[in-house]
Amino acid sequence: MTRQFGYDTRSFVKFWLIPLIIAAVLFFVYKALTGLVIIGISIFLALALKPLVRKVNSFFTKYFGKDKKHQTISAIFAYLIVVLIIGTIIAIVGPVVVNETAKFIQNFPETFEKTFGGWEGINNFGKAIGIENLHEEIISSLNSLSNSMLGVLGTNLVASVSGVADGIMKIVLVLVLTLLLLLEGPEMMNAFWKNLTTSDEDKKPVKVAKNVVKRMADVVSTYVSRQVIVAMIDGLASGLIVFILSLFLNISTSLAIPMGMTTMIFYLIPMFGQFIGGTLVTLILLFSNPVAALIFAVVYIIYAQIENNFIAPKIQGDALNLQPVFILSAITIGMYMFGLLGAIIAIPIAGCVKVLIEEYPNIKSARA
Repeated sequence: MTRQFGYDTRSFVKFWLIPLIIAAVLFFVYKALTGLVIIGISIFLALALKPLVRKVNSFFTKYFGKDKKHQTISAIFAYLIVVLIIGTIIAIVGPVVVNETAKFIQNFPETFEKTFGGWEGINNFGKAIGIENLHEEIISSLNSLSNSMLGVLGTNLVASVSGVADGIMKIVLVLVLTLLLLLEGPEMMNAFWKNLTTSDEDKKPVKVAKNVVKRMADVVSTYVSRQVIVAMIDGLASGLIVFILSLFLNISTSLAIPMGMTTMIFYLIPMFGQFIGGTLVTLILLFSNPVAALIFAVVYIIYAQIENNFIAPKIQGDALNLQPVFILSAITIGMYMFGLLGAIIAIPIAGCVKVLIEEYPNIKSARA
């Protein structure tokens, strides 16, 4: 009877308690998903800044000698550099986009007349494709669209204000957590590994786990650093194209730097970022000069092929050594799970999964 009771107890635990624990964990993850995502983003950014922190630290060590305080100073210095760069880009690009849009609206009648021949030219084009009065059709569609947009804007105004405030709070949390992880992360990890090693039997599993975590961290930092280098080259190229166009066509030379920054930022989005950045710059140039926009689009497409087939592979090399099908699959899954953020972090996560697969034999032997 005692054995039967013990067997029944174990069966009860396996059948009920374990599923309940799993359900409780899943419920916790669901409720805390936003917070977990913020923490995950902060960890990702801290790992991405790791190469820059290392370079700044080596600079301080070279000129001021080796000091434990330099690690903290290097982390703060690297963090401030990145925040300053991002702030500068926003401060430069934002006003340019607003000014070019306002200029386009102001000069629209003249541009419209020169480009399409006014409403008469539009109506002639409409008759050629079988539409008797294309002018009225366009005006009717625009009125319908504007009324719909005003209705949506009025309905969601309060929600939008709340969403903006919530977004600002999340950004602040990410910035603070990233800085704290840069400052305290290394010591926390050292203490964590030290506490796990309580006996000689624990040394091998801990050593394997430490190596796996290190490799995964290197995957993230290497990918991000090389992606940033290629993005800077892409931004320099697009800025140079705009600058050359400004010498021959009626567009402002001051657009070169903001347009270069725009393509540089969007290039950081895997696979699709280059297309988005090039399209956005083309649209902004369209506000000033349609011919310049067309030439930029053609030249940038040609450059993109050169960059994607020669420059990017040379710089990124075999950092992750992932097949294109796995990269595209990872981006697709990440994009549908977490949107744009998921697309950005999908490739490093796929690289981390690859590390786990490669290290599985060592993990298995360490557990034996």
